Amino acid sequence: MKDSDLELVLACRRGDQLAWEKLIRRYQRLIFAIPLRAGLDEDQAADIFQDVFTTLFEKLNDIEEPERLQAWLVTTARRKTWRTISKAHANPSDPNAELSDAAAVRDEAPLPDEQLLILEEQHRIHTAISLLDERCRTLLEMLFYRAEPPSYAEIAAALGLPEGSIGPTRARCLGKLLRLLKK
Repeated sequence: MKDSDLELVLACRRGDQLAWEKLIRRYQRLIFAIPLRAGLDEDQAADIFQDVFTTLFEKLNDIEEPERLQAWLVTTARRKTWRTISKAHANPSDPNAELSDAAAVRDEAPLPDEQLLILEEQHRIHTAISLLDERCRTLLEMLFYRAEPPSYAEIAAALGLPEGSIGPTRARCLGKLLRLLKK
């Protein structure tokens, strides 16, 4: 993968604005999805997203393992999500009050591990697809990211390929994607 997390963090420490933009773009979907999957609304998720990256900015020089940035961001997002949920369930007039019945029943785990693994895998795939050449990226998005995949005739017209070459092209593109994912 071009621009590893380590390289981006080091560039951010040097004040490289483009590196910041790449880091934010790389992790925005993953970090935004964590509070949404925990049941928060889009405004709350946006606040947590902003808070996570503000915290990253403030603690950038303190991160001892920049190559593990994804784990740091996920952990930070999970903690901020659960702080938000906990505050919402506490009675603001009585800080010692019992949590509501709904809060008492809820699972205390930040996110089920399987769900977090799925989010991280989706993020890896999305990142790898973004590194493919335009033709492969477009083909895979048409085939796998649309609710109703277009016909081969529509794909052929959109990509300027003969219909008979779509299958072999798809196989080559999936091979490229697999190689990126193995890195």
